[in-house]
Amino acid sequence: MDNASGQDRASGQDDVDPQIRRFLQRMNAGYAAFPGLSSLPLPEARRIAAQVREQWGRGGPAMAATEELRVGALLTRIRILKPAVPAAPSPTLVYLHGGGWTMFDIDTHDRLMREYAARAGVTVVAVDYSLSPEAKFPRALDETVDVLDWLRAHDAAHGIDASRLAIGGDSAGANLAIASQLRLRAAGQPLLSAMVLNYGVYTDRHSASWERYDGPAYMLEAAEMHRFWGNYLRSDRDRADPLAMPLLADLRGLPPAFLAIAECDILADGNHRMAAALQDAGVATETRVYPGATHSFLEAMSISDLASRALDDAAHWLKTRLSAP
Repeated sequence: MDNASGQDRASGQDDVDPQIRRFLQRMNAGYAAFPGLSSLPLPEARRIAAQVREQWGRGGPAMAATEELRVGALLTRIRILKPAVPAAPSPTLVYLHGGGWTMFDIDTHDRLMREYAARAGVTVVAVDYSLSPEAKFPRALDETVDVLDWLRAHDAAHGIDASRLAIGGDSAGANLAIASQLRLRAAGQPLLSAMVLNYGVYTDRHSASWERYDGPAYMLEAAEMHRFWGNYLRSDRDRADPLAMPLLADLRGLPPAFLAIAECDILADGNHRMAAALQDAGVATETRVYPGATHSFLEAMSISDLASRALDDAAHWLKTRLSAP
């Protein structure tokens, strides 16, 4: 495998979609201006990562209304994005950003969430959960469930239909999305209506995709993922907890799920395993594999037809799932 571009071992051709390759090249060029990023103090690394990604959050659909609040017992910051001001309470997607539980926030992922709002015609609630290692597992999960409880109690005041709530996320956010439903089920509370799961992290187990798609030719590297797990978990005992490792969970009774799987991602095998586990558990599951896509490819929506198609696929599925009470 060539470290400058992903080389398919059989054909010698780059296996990454050309538009996604341009996205990666521009992203890597941005990070190249900051050598030694992984050794910097986390606040500085977070600032730089947000700066590098800023170009990908520009533009996109305008919202009719945006509201920021701190809510619930844990005073979690949320952003409510409305693509239109509806006459009736709106179906809503609660969205959890990625970043290995360590990086990013609702600002770095704002455009992605505005795209979902506009394309699916739903309200989006962005959850700015606390980051690790300052806040270890299960703090981000506690905050996520706390926000869901708050939304159900205050939906009418914010034009939200609590009977049509979905949850979604990318990477670590997809992990939190599934874990939140496991937590609600364990507490005997009603689950949400749907889950949108983008290239999620569901296990720390190595597999063939970890070897095949590791390295700077792709987006997420194995060493980076190891650091993220180390930041998130309190100790190795957490590796046996299904709320941290959802592939260990009994998935029966979970909401219908849409899984977007990036072909060229170290986490691809874990995503395929999650899709199969959900189906085996009787969960209505729609799985889409995007050839030539890497981890985080949805952020390339401004230059990538593949990313735009993936957003449309999820938006269409979500709109169908939330179309009626």
